[in-house]
Amino acid sequence: MKYFVIFSFIAFYSIFLFSCTDEKPTESKDDIEPTTTENITVPEFNSDTAYQHIVTQLSFGPRVPGTPAQTKCAAWLESSFKKYADTVYIQKAQVKQAVSNKIYPAINIISSFNPQNPNRILLLAHWDSRPWADQDTKDTGKPILAADDGASGVAVLLEIASKLKGQNINVGVDILLVDAEDVGKSEWSEDSYCLGTQYWAKNPHVVGYRAKFGICLDMVGAKGAQFPLEGFSMQYAPDIQQRVWNIANKLGYSAYFNYSKSGFITDDHVVINEIAKIPCIDIINLKQNGSFGDHWHTHNDDIQIIDKNTLKAVGQTVLQVLYEN
Repeated sequence: MKYFVIFSFIAFYSIFLFSCTDEKPTESKDDIEPTTTENITVPEFNSDTAYQHIVTQLSFGPRVPGTPAQTKCAAWLESSFKKYADTVYIQKAQVKQAVSNKIYPAINIISSFNPQNPNRILLLAHWDSRPWADQDTKDTGKPILAADDGASGVAVLLEIASKLKGQNINVGVDILLVDAEDVGKSEWSEDSYCLGTQYWAKNPHVVGYRAKFGICLDMVGAKGAQFPLEGFSMQYAPDIQQRVWNIANKLGYSAYFNYSKSGFITDDHVVINEIAKIPCIDIINLKQNGSFGDHWHTHNDDIQIIDKNTLKAVGQTVLQVLYEN
């Protein structure tokens, strides 16, 4: 990831105020009103386990669509989520990169919890590795391991899945792992990214699938990560974004979840908002100047960049959000 779109916030608020509401995901304060938090016991997120999930993913090598590493990691992810979820769906598709005309064999993995509950929350992350290290100074044509930009979000969601097994929570949860997210280039087009998500949004695992809201995790494992208020999240799902950030700060994670405003990032959550029509926010690491971390799209995106404290902050926050609904 990702395609970085810079707008002034004056322009953003103009868009926000004058956009037609029928082109946005349906969101109302009634839809997202949290239930009472009295007597709620939220499981403890285990960052050690999440860290090991990253190590396991990296052991397969770069998870580029169409490679043996993709096939092996997909099988591991499927078997891992089957330990915890009520139902696991495997969605395979041939997705076309419109600019390069390259066809990628994408594998989306969807794990459902409490499938009978119509009151649902969608959690998602991409699990593929970027095929090129285009921001590096060496070996730019080789794929990256993608410890942060790929494996970290998956690891957090797998650890969350383990905490949901057999738990009595008030919502149904769907965990969507999307493929072929990082096969685009900024100079191509915005929709050159997020191919697996585009496919799922048009072909959901359940016909007519709906969720109250979604949370996308992207680059959520690096040391010193900063998660500002991303622009598209603020545009499409401001109440959800504020609630998640408030919960994170209440839990003591203000060093990670700050209230500064970032630019607009074309990420999987944009597809969820615009095609699936589900209000969705992005938790994504951005520097104060709006750029991505120095390891972004380089071979430095390896296990050395990962910090268990960052994984804990994100994982515990998302668990709290689930249990407060």
